[in-house]
Amino acid sequence: MTKTRKSGDTASRDDRLGAALRANLVRRKAQARARAHKDEQQEGDRSQDNAPESEE
Repeated sequence: MTKTRKSGDTASRDDRLGAALRANLVRRKAQARARAHKDEQQEGDRSQDNAPESEE
């Protein structure tokens, strides 16, 4: 037997799915920003390692 959905059930399901998608997008953006920041730091470390040392 298949249960039929009422229009109210569909609306609340759509709301839940929309909220989950927004939360997922926020999480993915935060992860991307963290990865980009980490990559920038690593690039900075590499350029400092390759910089000629000053002779004093």
